[in-house]
Amino acid sequence: MRNVQKDTLANGLMVITEAMPAVRSISLGLWLRVGSRHESEDENGLTHFIEHMVFKGTENRSAEEIAKAADAIGGHLDAFTSKEYTSFSIKVLDEHFDRAFDILADLVRRPLFRREDIAKESRVVAEEIRMVEDIPDDLVHEMFTQSYWRGHSLGRPILGTQRTLDSFSRRRVLNFYRRYYRPANLLVTAAGNLEHGRILESVERAFGDLPSGSAAAHEAPPVPHPHLRYRRKKELEQAHLCVGTEACPFADPRRYAMHVLNTVLGGGMSSRLFQNIREKRGLAYSVFSAVNCYRDAGYLTVYAGVAPSNLHQTVDLILQEFHRLKSEPIPDDEFQRAKDYLKGSTLLGLESTGSRMSSLARHELYYGRYVSLDEIEAAVDAVTQDEILRIGRQVFRTEALAATLLGPRQDFRLSRSQLAC
Repeated sequence: MRNVQKDTLANGLMVITEAMPAVRSISLGLWLRVGSRHESEDENGLTHFIEHMVFKGTENRSAEEIAKAADAIGGHLDAFTSKEYTSFSIKVLDEHFDRAFDILADLVRRPLFRREDIAKESRVVAEEIRMVEDIPDDLVHEMFTQSYWRGHSLGRPILGTQRTLDSFSRRRVLNFYRRYYRPANLLVTAAGNLEHGRILESVERAFGDLPSGSAAAHEAPPVPHPHLRYRRKKELEQAHLCVGTEACPFADPRRYAMHVLNTVLGGGMSSRLFQNIREKRGLAYSVFSAVNCYRDAGYLTVYAGVAPSNLHQTVDLILQEFHRLKSEPIPDDEFQRAKDYLKGSTLLGLESTGSRMSSLARHELYYGRYVSLDEIEAAVDAVTQDEILRIGRQVFRTEALAATLLGPRQDFRLSRSQLAC
């Protein structure tokens, strides 16, 4: 039984901890319930930019002093921005908790946002944007999302664009920070050798005097666009393909069946796509499927990187697997293997304090409560063949499929008839 406790400060800031007495480390996380989907079109990339900027200096520490303070306690300091939230975290030995929390709180509460740092970090993020262009498997996924959810903030890149990046003045950065970096949007999670009361007291001292602020507003869900998109990048050797369709949101009751389906399709080395496309035919080195879930939407994609001459054969094989999953029950041994894989990977993914700390945050952000391993295992075990077939018929419809292709040839095209399944 996991020892999870939750409290909320008077200003709305929530604190969730899990005590793990058998370890010597603590992982701390400050989570902002704001990501790139909360930006206007002109603000695109601003959440990610602020995540970078807090490391450039605070009222108490320079950028170098932040790095030295973390290194001095052997801490692993990290941050990332997603579509729906932002995370700042540190992992340290339990004896260094006070110093570690002080670093995190200082970053989130007292950044300086100096003009000279904004100008310099704009160049760094510009290089990050260019880097995506040089990684074709990342680029084709970015292209897919932009086309699939076009006109919606979930379809825009987390990093923003060069145009929006050039518009990030100090005033714009400060206005966004002051709007969202407030207790109504903040969540603190911790896992490891800790005492919940001590964590709560530290959070109260650091953030208790802040006014609550307003919670980030939620816009309407995105509308899927089953597109066919091709982009030529002549320096490439491979064709990079994404075929996708609609999936369920993060907290949808169908999510367990969706993940079992995805595991059978392309979620591991024994999956149908890996075995049929890579192992049996040698058409691809990298081929897999993934489910991407958000608060109110989701999509499933299949990715493959193949020689241009093998593209159409690969597409046909992917569509054959779509058809099988909506028309044929999965053999019992394969069905059980997929369930066991899901349960095992979930359990193994929670062996570290960092993964436990992150799971506490994600459970609260998406479910509003802690979801136990027993509940997850029971839900996976309860998935039936009829559910898989029903979901397969819902999502693997020719008219619902979208495809994005990135490759070196001028004559690449996919038609709607070629996506028939």
